[in-house]
Amino acid sequence: MYKYILRRLLQMIPVLLGSTFIIFAMVFALPGDPTAGMCGERPCAPAFVAKFRQEHNLNDPLLTRYAKYMGNVAHGDLGTTFRNIKVADELKQRYPTTAKLAGMAILLETLIGVIAGVLAGIRKGKFMDNLVLVSTLFVIAIPIFVIGATLQYYLGVRWKIFPVTVSPDATVYELLLPAFVLGSASVAYVARLTRTNLVENLRADYLRTAIAKGLTRRRAIGLHALRNSLIPVVTFIGADFGGLLGGAIVTERIFNIQGVGGYLFTGIHNRDGVSVVGTVTVLVLVFLLVNLLVDLLYGVLDPRISHD
Repeated sequence: MYKYILRRLLQMIPVLLGSTFIIFAMVFALPGDPTAGMCGERPCAPAFVAKFRQEHNLNDPLLTRYAKYMGNVAHGDLGTTFRNIKVADELKQRYPTTAKLAGMAILLETLIGVIAGVLAGIRKGKFMDNLVLVSTLFVIAIPIFVIGATLQYYLGVRWKIFPVTVSPDATVYELLLPAFVLGSASVAYVARLTRTNLVENLRADYLRTAIAKGLTRRRAIGLHALRNSLIPVVTFIGADFGGLLGGAIVTERIFNIQGVGGYLFTGIHNRDGVSVVGTVTVLVLVFLLVNLLVDLLYGVLDPRISHD
């Protein structure tokens, strides 16, 4: 087990370097003057521009700048934005909100998706199965910004059940509606994955053997079929959690949430490359660690899977 974890951690290094270099090159290879607009309507003084380029290593070749940047990242320094704000400090303030939002979205999609998938799987071909298949297809087909704006209007503006926007404190109640919107598409995928795998396992020989040996159908499904059916679902949820941490841009913009997604959007809009690269670097690292955790969970769900 320890060798497997060490091997996976070592494999993360080239993935992290490759992905961050691509982002770094794409951001800083774009043409344009980063000092544009920093001195009002007038162009900045040459002395200021020279000092600015020196402080941010803008005169160095791309590879040299990337090497210096990753050297600082190794020491926990994600850089300072062009407006002299530390990226690590900004992410430290915003990550708890985004993590809470993503965690609530994962919890909702797991609960609703697995329950809907199990109900559809054990009632294959009946009304519940058709209802789940049609409703999940409907949710998948609608873009998330349409779902968010619609629920915000009816549940927030007209019926006043939930707040329209989220305050800086971001309480659990305020994040409930955004979390549902964020996880809505994933709920449909989890339900379909659970349903498909459960139907397949219900036809397996080992389940018939377990029932023939005296196990009730409910216990056989709960102990064996559902457990095996959840392995691909856990894979999807793990990958989705990493994606939600960085892909919450649309949801955070709709509900005015002060999270990482909004910070990334602002960095892209202001063409602040340091904040964009710093945010993406952390997101890639979190994504890799979450996937490692998911792989380790395989052994818990199915003891036949060994990491040795």
